[in-house]
Amino acid sequence: MDQLLNILKDLAPDVDFATATGLIDNGILDSFDIVQLVTTLKDTFDIDITPADIIPENFNSAEAMWAMVQRLQ
Repeated sequence: MDQLLNILKDLAPDVDFATATGLIDNGILDSFDIVQLVTTLKDTFDIDITPADIIPENFNSAEAMWAMVQRLQ
C-alpha cells in the first residue's frame, strides 16, 4: 500500500490519498491521470488491468485501488 501511496503522491502531490475518497466522482483525478496511473500500476505491480477494471469504483480511493491491485496479482 505504501508503494501505491507514493505513486499517487507523485501524480497529485497536493492530495492526501491516505484519507481521500471520491477521487473520480469529485474530479480529483481526471482521465489523463487514470491512463497514467493504469500504466504505472501495470508496470509496478506486474498486473494486467483490463478495460473492464477501469471503472470509478476501482479508482475512487487508494483503498479501492489497492484492493484491485491485490485482486489482480
